[in-house]
Amino acid sequence: MNVSALHTLSDIDFREAEEVLSHLLQQTDLDQYVASAPECLEFFEHVLGVSMAAAYQDQPTSPKAQLFLQRILYRINRLKLFWYDNLENYANEDSAFLFSVRTRIDTAWQDWEARDLNISALKSLDIEAALRKRTTEDLDPEPSQSGLFFRDEISQIGYHRLLAITSLDGLVEASQLSRVIGGVGNEVQAMLTKILLEEYGGGKLARKHSSFFATMLKEFDMDTTPEAYFELVPWEVLANINHSFTICERKRNFLRYIGSLLYFEISVPSAFQNYKSAGERLGFSEQAIGYWDVHIKEDLRHGQWMLNEVALPLLKRYENSAWEIVLGYDQQRLLSNRASQAIATSVKEAENA
Repeated sequence: MNVSALHTLSDIDFREAEEVLSHLLQQTDLDQYVASAPECLEFFEHVLGVSMAAAYQDQPTSPKAQLFLQRILYRINRLKLFWYDNLENYANEDSAFLFSVRTRIDTAWQDWEARDLNISALKSLDIEAALRKRTTEDLDPEPSQSGLFFRDEISQIGYHRLLAITSLDGLVEASQLSRVIGGVGNEVQAMLTKILLEEYGGGKLARKHSSFFATMLKEFDMDTTPEAYFELVPWEVLANINHSFTICERKRNFLRYIGSLLYFEISVPSAFQNYKSAGERLGFSEQAIGYWDVHIKEDLRHGQWMLNEVALPLLKRYENSAWEIVLGYDQQRLLSNRASQAIATSVKEAENA
């Protein structure tokens, strides 16, 4: 590829740039490979730089650049999870080059996501009151436009698209939580472990939440292979997943992660009720809506545990930094709402097609 011929974003073949990353990931020693042949990075580095400018500096932002960057970030982040595949796939898990790419994208992206946040206002809040107010609102919120669409309008074709997109996270659910529970034992750690064990079915595969998701897919003869529908996933959904990696992999972000998980556990029953209602309206079996149903029942309990047994005790332990729990909560609310809208758009496209 003649990099000098690439003048505009429309000239760039993002798929080719992603294939370069795939080639790099297959090297036995990636860092040695790029050190001995730095020219192999010229095209990828150019596309990366142009994409970051188009996604995080230009107005309006470029959806194509956003998608490319979130796909790259996801493919690097996923190396932190074990997929029970070829062990050689993890040879470059700790590559300095991959770490550099991830850090460059992540830093620019997180700054872009935080552009409208009022940190000073968050720091001045009564944190406990703020958390109680938010969780009360999100436990039983006014139905959103996308929520009403899922509940009242989605067709069987659209339901298939919904499952395809959400399978990216649903088939490896709660994996990020597993990354934060190691360390010193205390009441907070014990409660997080209790929540993880329930998400993982108490160690019984048939009761693991991801198994319920696989059952839903099987009901419609859909592919249950993890990441089978990766090509359908909007950048907003990938950003939601990548954000979880960002805040769970860095212990300095622990309080933000707790705020994020608190939002998830509080908001999921309401959101998944729309999906369950859609399945019931369409006449689907219990197996075809079982994942939503188990979450509605269990996350009502998990949300209260997260608030009373995790977030509030941490508020007292980290009094000067407790505002970061609210930051994590508010950021996750924004990311989740944006992802939900993107899924609704994709579902409508599938139905119209």
